[in-house]
Amino acid sequence: MKIDYTGKTIAVTGAGGSIGRASAQRFASCGGALLITDINEAALKETADLIEETGGTVSSLVCDVTDPDQAASVVQATCDRFGGIDVLYNNAGGSFPTPMQEIDRKEHERLRALNFDAVYHATMEALPIMVEAGSGVILATTSGAGSGAVGGLATYGAAKAGVNSFMRSVALEYGAQGIRANAIAPSAASNGLLAWLETTPGGVEGFAAKQPMGKLGTPDEIANVAAFLASDYASFVNGVVLPVDGGVEAMLAVPA
Repeated sequence: MKIDYTGKTIAVTGAGGSIGRASAQRFASCGGALLITDINEAALKETADLIEETGGTVSSLVCDVTDPDQAASVVQATCDRFGGIDVLYNNAGGSFPTPMQEIDRKEHERLRALNFDAVYHATMEALPIMVEAGSGVILATTSGAGSGAVGGLATYGAAKAGVNSFMRSVALEYGAQGIRANAIAPSAASNGLLAWLETTPGGVEGFAAKQPMGKLGTPDEIANVAAFLASDYASFVNGVVLPVDGGVEAMLAVPA
């Protein structure tokens, strides 16, 4: 199966992080033209450089998606640069485990803005453009914490649950207009969300050993799924929240 994005334009948020970077590289390797964004300018430049080194087409935008106007600007910047947008991948997000009672209102609002509001604002900006074009794909990185409670991730999990519901609503209301919307739920991928494990000796290894497959997923494994879901090979896949977690969701479904 050869995925081809030649002639397609893709916007990826959070492209300075591990999953965003791997996904941007994957889309570019398939011939897509990329608009990548991140709040971290140095990390964003590194991603752009990696894509350009392999002959890919990429434009960068330093962007804080917790700001509604900046989140929406991702879509406009893509259209300004490439003349349209075929795929919007809402990947930016993240959190660190924090007991519920220690999350103050300001942090709660920041986490909600990053993990849900940014998806909403960028998607709502993209939908009219995709409707006019008669086609489009919207993806979002969600989390297993959006379908099952995880200690220390109350606001993050609630925001991701909102993303799951929102993406299904987009699929329901816009499917007949040629637009597909799906979410990817990586519960155990090697990404920045697990950086806190590295503060404990053997933390990463111990966590990996508890996974059903005895290991963590990799950013490339998530990127491969993103590339598939946005492609014509997934033309009848719509409204799905797809766990890419090595079996973690199945494990959580078994009563203790």
